[in-house]
Amino acid sequence: MKGYDYSRDNLYFVTICVQKMRCCFGEVVEIDKEKTDREVLGTALEITSTARGLSVRNDSIIPDEFHNNPVSKIMNLNAFGLIVQDRLWWLEKQYPYVLITNYVVMPNHVHAIIEIDSLKTTEKALTIKSLSSLVGAFKTTSSKLIHETGFLDFSWKRSFYDHIIRTPDAYEKISNYIDLNPQNWSQDSFFSEI
Repeated sequence: MKGYDYSRDNLYFVTICVQKMRCCFGEVVEIDKEKTDREVLGTALEITSTARGLSVRNDSIIPDEFHNNPVSKIMNLNAFGLIVQDRLWWLEKQYPYVLITNYVVMPNHVHAIIEIDSLKTTEKALTIKSLSSLVGAFKTTSSKLIHETGFLDFSWKRSFYDHIIRTPDAYEKISNYIDLNPQNWSQDSFFSEI
């Protein structure tokens, strides 16, 4: 958003894509629905409250099509996908004012809700990085580690998509979209079999 200070305390929905939408982080696989919904969605069903007072990830807001479907899909991460997941968690460890409230690593992209909360740090002189700088750190470190495995052709697309989350309703919808992304992979605009 033009003129907006992206280092401000807020919740941001980001989508980061692999160059040429190359599927290299694993695959979406079907699992037997005999497993519980909690196992399928993992921690996504735990109720989480952010510093903004927004709470989501409640299984009562998961759409009926998920509960009523006998087969569900989950993301099975390969070594590259695990590196990407680890780098998301690294952002929280590296920057005390960052919280990843929800995310999914898909075959060729990542969705995440990144919260910047300057009140989480007591260091007065600490400079809060912008969302762009945080995404840049994520991309740089994940690319470096992926390259070190021998996958030298890997690269992220330039830039990323972002959306400022302003309401609890928007947060719920986005968080559920993230949770159900593997389930809806074949209809996803980023879907690719390559």
